[in-house]
Amino acid sequence: MILTRKHIPRRAFLRGIGASIALPWLDAMHPAMAGTAPKTAVRTAFVYVPNGITMAAWKPAGSGRDFTFSRVLKPLEPFRDDVLVLGGLDQHNGYALGDGPGDHARAGATFLTGVHPRKTAGADIAAGISADQVLAAQFEGQTKFASLELGCEDGRTVGNCDSGYSCAYTNSISWRGPASPLPPEADPRLIFERLFGTEDLSGDPAARARRAEYRKSILDLVQDDTRRLTANLGKKDKQKLEEYLFAVRQIEQRIERAEKEQHEFAPDFQRPAGVPVLFSEHLKLMFDLLAAAFQGDLTRVSTMMVGREGSTRTYADIGVPDQHHPVTHHRGDPALIEKVTKINCFHAEQFAYFLGKLKATRDGEGSLLDRTMIVYGSAIADGNAHSHNDLPVLVAGHGDGSIKGGRYLTYPRGTPMTNLYLTLLDKAGVHPEKIGDSNGRLEHLTDI
Repeated sequence: MILTRKHIPRRAFLRGIGASIALPWLDAMHPAMAGTAPKTAVRTAFVYVPNGITMAAWKPAGSGRDFTFSRVLKPLEPFRDDVLVLGGLDQHNGYALGDGPGDHARAGATFLTGVHPRKTAGADIAAGISADQVLAAQFEGQTKFASLELGCEDGRTVGNCDSGYSCAYTNSISWRGPASPLPPEADPRLIFERLFGTEDLSGDPAARARRAEYRKSILDLVQDDTRRLTANLGKKDKQKLEEYLFAVRQIEQRIERAEKEQHEFAPDFQRPAGVPVLFSEHLKLMFDLLAAAFQGDLTRVSTMMVGREGSTRTYADIGVPDQHHPVTHHRGDPALIEKVTKINCFHAEQFAYFLGKLKATRDGEGSLLDRTMIVYGSAIADGNAHSHNDLPVLVAGHGDGSIKGGRYLTYPRGTPMTNLYLTLLDKAGVHPEKIGDSNGRLEHLTDI
C-alpha cells in the first residue's frame, strides 16, 4: 500500500504474501481540494439464462410506465425504477438459415455476437466477436482483468453438443474472436483466488489445500496493510472499507463451507472444489463474487451464464426434479409449462438477489447499481418452438445516469438485439460502428 499526504490512488491494493485485494471507491481517493469529481467508471454485465422462457408468464401487461410485472418478473418488482423491460428484439441468426437443427448452439453463439455460427463439431469453429469483448478491449490495462467470464456449469469447448454444433457454441457466450470462445469458470474457489490472490495455483487442488492449512483467511495476509491504511482514513471511509472486507470474508467462508459440505455430502461426486451443493447457493456466490469484482474495480465487464444452452440441470429444491431442457419441449402440456415457469421464476429470484446486492453497495455518491448496466435474458424466446424473435430481455441499472428505468418498451418487429449492445456500449464510452447484424441504435433508453 502506497499512501501520499494528498490522496489514495484509485488503483491501490492491500497486499500480503499470496494476496492482493483491490480497494472499493473511497472518499480519500478524491479529496475535496482536487476540484470536480472524476468520471465514475461504468460497469457492464450480461447475464444469460438458457433454454428459453415461458413468454406468456414473462411479458408484462401494459406499456411504458404503465405496466404490471408478470409472474416471472415479479421478483424484480422491488427494483421497478431500476429496470427496463424490452420487447421486440430479435436474434435472426439464431435460426437455421439452411443449417438444420441446432437452435440451442446457435442461441449461445449469437446472443452477444449477432453472427450465425459455422455448423461444425470440429476445430474449425467460427462465430463473431461478442459485445462484451468489444467493450473489454477498450478497458484492457485499466483494470486488473479486462473481463470476467462466469458460469454455473461445465464450460468445455470441444465435442458435439447440439446436432453437429460444437460445445463451444452451447457453453460460451463470450468470444474474443470468431474462433476464440472464452468459456466461463464455474468454480467459486478458483474465481476467488484469481480476484484476490497473487499466487498462481493453476487450479491445483493440492496446492490450494496446502495453502488452506497455514492460513485462516486471505484477510490475514493483508492485515498489516489494512492497519496502515485505516489509520489514515476518515470515519466514513473506514466504514466503507470494513463493509467491503467483511463481504470478501463472507464469500471466502461460504466457499470454505461449500468445500466441506461437498466432501461430507458426496465424497465421490465429481463437482469442482468450492461449488455449493444447492444451486441457489452456487448462483448467489457467483453473483457475490461479481459484485465484489465490480466494487473493487477489478473489472468493468463480465458475462454470467446461469446455465449452458441445452442445460439438463434439475431443480428438485423448487419442486422440479425434471431436467430443464427436456421440459421446455412441453408440446403444450400445462403441467410441463408450469415446471418451466417455476424454473424461470427461480432464475429471476436469484437475479433480484444480485440487484439487491448492487443497490446496497455504495459507490461514490450513489450505489453500485447506479453505476452498472446489466442485460438479462436469452437468445431463445419459447423453448418449445425454438423461436429467436421477440426475445425475453431486460436491462437493469442506470449506467451512471444514462439509463432511465421503470418502463416496458417494445420495438418494431425485426429489430436486432445487437442494436441494444451498440447503444449500451455508447453509454460506457465505447463507440463501435457495428456489432454482428446491428443496423442502428435503440431509442428511448434515456427517456424520462
